[in-house]
Amino acid sequence: MPFSRNELVLLPIPFADLGSMKVRPAIVVGHGTWPGDLFVVPVTSQLANADLALTHWAEAGLNVPSGIKGQICTVEDRLVRKVVGRITEQDRSALDSMLRRWLQL
Repeated sequence: MPFSRNELVLLPIPFADLGSMKVRPAIVVGHGTWPGDLFVVPVTSQLANADLALTHWAEAGLNVPSGIKGQICTVEDRLVRKVVGRITEQDRSALDSMLRRWLQL
């Protein structure tokens, strides 16, 4: 299944110790050069741990106020369990600005 930039997806995210995983939301920010690779940024409901709060979290399909963590992960698209929604243009613009800052572009 092809995924588009700015889609909000659910996928298993490993804990830091890699001992277990939990299904969490993430936003697709791009595709890798290897077929099936997605670049995603994790989403958290712990706003104190977020680098960017989503203004329109409900419109994106989230149940609670959430934000984006300042991390970029590469995952295989086969790990995506479900597409929940899509972030709004306003949140996309804010995310794009943060990506440029994080990546020093």
